[in-house]
Amino acid sequence: MAFPRPEPGGLLSELPEPPAPAPARGSLATTACMETLQIGYLHAVAAAAGCSLAQPFPDHGIDWHISHTAPGHAVDDEVTIKVQLKCTYQLGPRPAVQPPPRAPAPSAARAVPVPAPTFAFTLDNGHLAKLARTPVAVHRILVVMIVPRSRDDWLRAGHDSLHLRHCCYWTNLAGHPVTGRQRTTVRIPATRVFDDRALCEIMTRVGAGGRP
Repeated sequence: MAFPRPEPGGLLSELPEPPAPAPARGSLATTACMETLQIGYLHAVAAAAGCSLAQPFPDHGIDWHISHTAPGHAVDDEVTIKVQLKCTYQLGPRPAVQPPPRAPAPSAARAVPVPAPTFAFTLDNGHLAKLARTPVAVHRILVVMIVPRSRDDWLRAGHDSLHLRHCCYWTNLAGHPVTGRQRTTVRIPATRVFDDRALCEIMTRVGAGGRP
């Protein structure tokens, strides 16, 4: 007995597509994958900013050197900064912690500035001491990447874009005190997104003889 085929738009065509099977990801430790992901992010930012990258060997507490060549630099046509990379999944996207309430102004003519939103990140004291050293011949910055907990959510690729989640933030810790016994919590400005424009602005300031 023959059964007629369902017409287009019938009940069978309205059934949802079955979900795609999860890919068989490798057994590499999540922390190692996080390190690889943030290196990919750094390479993409450096490429868009027109910078070159070098990896010191051994690294001695500094992961990467970034160099930027431009005729407008004051001392040399090429300036370099050192970068320490960190990555965490213990923070959510857009970690803009609300600043404390603003204290009342002592007079109508004098306003008290509102602190920028920040989020907390903890460093080993040895790493912090290296990043906080001042003065230095080559400036150093810390770049912290926040990623989703699951690797399934790290990356989305399409015909016109590649999305890496979530984001990197940067800060200059020169002069920051070491306060903990073994680890110290620092505050990362949530407004300092690390992208190609931010990197170019950092290099322009360093090239003019200033700080990142």
